[in-house]
Amino acid sequence: MSAITTERRDQILVVHLDDGKANALSFDMIDGILTAIREAENDDQIGAVVVHGREGKFSAGFDLGVMMADNQSAIVNLVANGGELVRTLYGCSVPVVAASTGHALAAGALMLLGCDVRIGADLPAKVGLNEVAIKMVLPDWALTIAGARLSKRHMQRSIVNARITTPADAVDVGFLDEVVPADELLDRAIAIAAEFAATLDPRAYAGTIRAFRQETLDEMDTHIAAARASVA
Repeated sequence: MSAITTERRDQILVVHLDDGKANALSFDMIDGILTAIREAENDDQIGAVVVHGREGKFSAGFDLGVMMADNQSAIVNLVANGGELVRTLYGCSVPVVAASTGHALAAGALMLLGCDVRIGADLPAKVGLNEVAIKMVLPDWALTIAGARLSKRHMQRSIVNARITTPADAVDVGFLDEVVPADELLDRAIAIAAEFAATLDPRAYAGTIRAFRQETLDEMDTHIAAARASVA
């Protein structure tokens, strides 16, 4: 059974993530999300996307089966693929709304940074970049998107000190924009996406993305390409 399913609700493409576990970003999971996002971009009938996690878990980060194995090429390529995913979300030509259903850690938190609006379930979940605590250094592309989206007041603690917060506190940090009761989460995210689809001109939105975000997108592209070249 696929970890990625999609459904259309009028002009909204809802992308459901559910691997039955922690929604780890495996090669297959990343490919599935990218395929869905590109489908939305190539369909004139889609005005916005909602990325929705499974109950209690948005994503716990990269697949540890790859990250903890002794295959440096696979590790580098998985992280680079994750960078491509976050970069694609951030550069998407239609608005993307995240429905964060619970834990969003490491690459899961970076996915949130790639989305236009991030709605979180008001649960005792963990949100943040825990890489330093688990003996990892954030890749350059991740530092770039974090610098673009996180509150400057919280960057040091969030990036260097691996501070993890609740969803409610993550609003001030910059990982989320608002929190709602868990049973209202998906409806709220779809409502915001529907408002975008109804009110934002598609060409103006895509043009503004290029004008406003292109420098960050180009920098991420450079970092991702350099990472892939290091194991080519």
